[in-house]
Amino acid sequence: MMEIITEEYSIKYDAETTTINWQGIMRLDTKECKPIAQFLDKVAALKPAQITFDLRKLEGLNSSGITTLGRFLFNVGRKKTTELLIKGDHEIVWQEHSVKHFKKLVPKLLFEWETEN
Repeated sequence: MMEIITEEYSIKYDAETTTINWQGIMRLDTKECKPIAQFLDKVAALKPAQITFDLRKLEGLNSSGITTLGRFLFNVGRKKTTELLIKGDHEIVWQEHSVKHFKKLVPKLLFEWETEN
């Protein structure tokens, strides 16, 4: 299992389910985004048919993190070889406001919401 674990957050890739589980609060500076981008690129290099981003336990993600995730989604989405699915929770404020904008970057992006708004 590939993973990044800090005191504030964790990102873990489960190869069996091709899911990246995100947890905690990510207040990232530019320097911290680089290993996350590299982590995501390693997952993409495995060329899974689908990548699921389970964000339901990610309580906070700042603009640097949103940019890193958005850039990755855009780059993988334009290749059209991997289906992308985001699992989110409408009750987590940043997700309610930000995740829907990823659809502009990747029109075929799929969503599953934990709670309805």
